[in-house]
Amino acid sequence: MSRTQHHRMMESSVALGKLDLAPGSAAGLDSVPRISGGDPGTEPQDPPNLNGCVPLSHQVAGHKFGFHIGGILQHPDGTVLKQVQPAPRGPREMQFYNTVNAEDCCDPCLLELKNYLPRYYGTWSTPDRPHDLFLKLEDVTRHFIKPCIMDVKLGRQNYDPFASQDKREQQIKKYPLMEEIGFLLLGMRVYNVCSDSFSSYDQHYGRGLVKDTVKDGLARFFHNGVRLREDAVLASICKVQQILHWFQSQQKLVFYASSLLFVYEGLPSSSSPAPLHSSLPVGPAVNESAALSLAADGGQEEKGVREETVEEKGVAENNNNTEVAVPRDCSPPTIYNQYMKARERCSGEGCLHGNSGDGTPEITSGSNSGLWEEDNATWQQRGVLKASANGNQTKPQLERKDEDRERGEEPGRGGGAEGEGGRDVTDVEVRMIDFAHVFQSDSCDQGYIYGLKNLLTALEQILCDAAQSSLSAPTS
Repeated sequence: MSRTQHHRMMESSVALGKLDLAPGSAAGLDSVPRISGGDPGTEPQDPPNLNGCVPLSHQVAGHKFGFHIGGILQHPDGTVLKQVQPAPRGPREMQFYNTVNAEDCCDPCLLELKNYLPRYYGTWSTPDRPHDLFLKLEDVTRHFIKPCIMDVKLGRQNYDPFASQDKREQQIKKYPLMEEIGFLLLGMRVYNVCSDSFSSYDQHYGRGLVKDTVKDGLARFFHNGVRLREDAVLASICKVQQILHWFQSQQKLVFYASSLLFVYEGLPSSSSPAPLHSSLPVGPAVNESAALSLAADGGQEEKGVREETVEEKGVAENNNNTEVAVPRDCSPPTIYNQYMKARERCSGEGCLHGNSGDGTPEITSGSNSGLWEEDNATWQQRGVLKASANGNQTKPQLERKDEDRERGEEPGRGGGAEGEGGRDVTDVEVRMIDFAHVFQSDSCDQGYIYGLKNLLTALEQILCDAAQSSLSAPTS
């Protein structure tokens, strides 16, 4: 990191730390809500009135509401509420969303970035605790019936430059391979079509994956108990390539401890043709990978893996899913041909990847303009959406935004990779989330780019392995 970059990041951190102002601390400004929750001596000690909000039922990673500060709730209107973390992390993430979503934002870099984020509807708070703020965000899973969800943390380090030495050592110890692999599977939830149930995999499963097994760990996310969903893999590759292209073209921001959220439809379409090779098992390395670091767990086959019980399946999920599955041709040769065409289309656009240029190994398997320097009055007003009390938008407002999406007015959102005739192969979402450690920069975010390239390499290898298995399978 250059001296200039470090100096600018220090200024950014100091400025963000000043957002939690006490009354009268700035001339002419009204009292600003305290992100940290107000005065502990006068704050109600009873559980807050959540106005019908409930803990997010399909959360796969991150802070859980009721157990950590910064948990996730689901609002009755279908949006997701992310509790603002203590300063400086919470205010920094809130300012990130406000800046990117500002109505007067005209920066092409930020306008494109907005396509890869969940929609932002401002802030929300409960009536009895108006100082406890939540970020009101789109539920990316709401258009899916059986959403398969995966959270992947990106980058070569899990801490920002201002972390203490103890914090750095703590994060490195959690997953020493982060620097080499460039990403970490934090959690996932996979639908099994045979049992009509979900299996959940938490952070312990991901941390048990090593360089030789991480590809198989990712493949498990795309396996529905009968076959590998090559169509979802292909669509995910195309989405990640778009995000990689954005990172390679920008020199404004650097991201630490940020994630990609993957979602695809687990419910198969009744009109989908049977794949030529309908049973592509996940590699045996997956079944052993999590156990590599879990010998002390009493001989469990896999730590961090849980299948939902009958009772859990009976609990209605709070994701307001209303869409129907779309017919698709999921045969591996068709998917592979589409993938190769996509590679050819991207070859002239800087979308292809490879880490050989920086001297670091790839994962293989077999073969600036004061963005964060606004004063508090500007920060409070910029990007404020026209909303009802407590920052809640009305349902018609949310529906209008969904109509915009259906009309395709926001490129980069929704849909999947294009197949023959321009038809979407499948509906897959890949969105960037978690922005408590985003800083201004004057160079490319090489750590995030490294992770994206290695993630793409693993996904592409999954697709190639499936195509090769299908072509080599005996015909009846």
